[in-house]
Amino acid sequence: MQVAQRPADLIGQTDLLRLQSLSELTGCDIYVKLESQNPGGSIKDRAALQMIKDGFARGELKPGMTVVEGTAGNTGIGLALVARSFGLNMLAVMPNDQTKEKERMITLHGAELKTVPPVPFRDENHFYHTARRLAESRDDCWWANQFENTSNARAHYLNTGPEIWEQTQGKIDFLVSVAGTGGTIAGNSMYLKEQNPDVQVWLTDPDGSGIYSYLKTGEYVSKGGSMTEGIGIMRLVENFRQAQIDAAVNLPDQDLLTISRYVRDHDGLVLGSSSALNVAGALCAAALHGPGKTIVTFACDLGERSASKLYNPEYLQQRDLSLDLEPMESLLARYAQKQSEVWYRHG
Repeated sequence: MQVAQRPADLIGQTDLLRLQSLSELTGCDIYVKLESQNPGGSIKDRAALQMIKDGFARGELKPGMTVVEGTAGNTGIGLALVARSFGLNMLAVMPNDQTKEKERMITLHGAELKTVPPVPFRDENHFYHTARRLAESRDDCWWANQFENTSNARAHYLNTGPEIWEQTQGKIDFLVSVAGTGGTIAGNSMYLKEQNPDVQVWLTDPDGSGIYSYLKTGEYVSKGGSMTEGIGIMRLVENFRQAQIDAAVNLPDQDLLTISRYVRDHDGLVLGSSSALNVAGALCAAALHGPGKTIVTFACDLGERSASKLYNPEYLQQRDLSLDLEPMESLLARYAQKQSEVWYRHG
């Protein structure tokens, strides 16, 4: 147990939890790394800390300055927490269709929040471009730029990957992750493949994102949409360029309902939407390549941050998602037939 001087000192060294229910169903060891244990409640605390530490090291940041970032929520929360720890202010720019739980946490950490309408990336009013303009308009501001700032991936190369390797004693067959900026999957894949090139890295992509299509065809094409937040993207960014991905699968929101309720009821763990998609990807890998495999994925954040969407019956019905959930055994059997839908780097 640690005695820390500031909350930022407590970021990292999160526990690995074996999901007993899904492990028994598949004959694999399926683990989630509990990133909700970070002081800001999500895996994005790691990137926030590394970006700010590296910003100071490069001389770009000085105490009293304001960190500016465009965010779907969790990076903003992480940066707000870390900024205060280092004597900085924080301004988060966020699309106004994200969960109110995340908006509330950003302001509770003392950051300024500016919300903007959700628009395509090509629109200059997109939250990313708005954050960049605000940062560039003031000398006392620093744009974190989580998509292109490779300190994001570096956080996972230096810390998360080594933690996973140590916790599994090097016995990991699959790493499964969603991607937004790509920092998590990039940093972890680089480190783990340095230790063992045979570790298979799987990306799980939601509807509305073009990453699966990009890996498969070289073009960003999407269909539909997803309630997941902060993951999926329609452009190639610098962090994602570093990712070493062996396979990718696209999975629908409906599966997240089944998996989130099953894990909650059988394992006592409340998953957020991104975490449920991670676990869905892990289950797919287990169905196609198990039993006997060790599979690690991430519980990205606190499940309560998805309360108004993933666990809100009215919202789910508005999205035409059925509350009559598929039995887990049926979902697992369906995943076992997905071989032709999975993109593999080597065919």
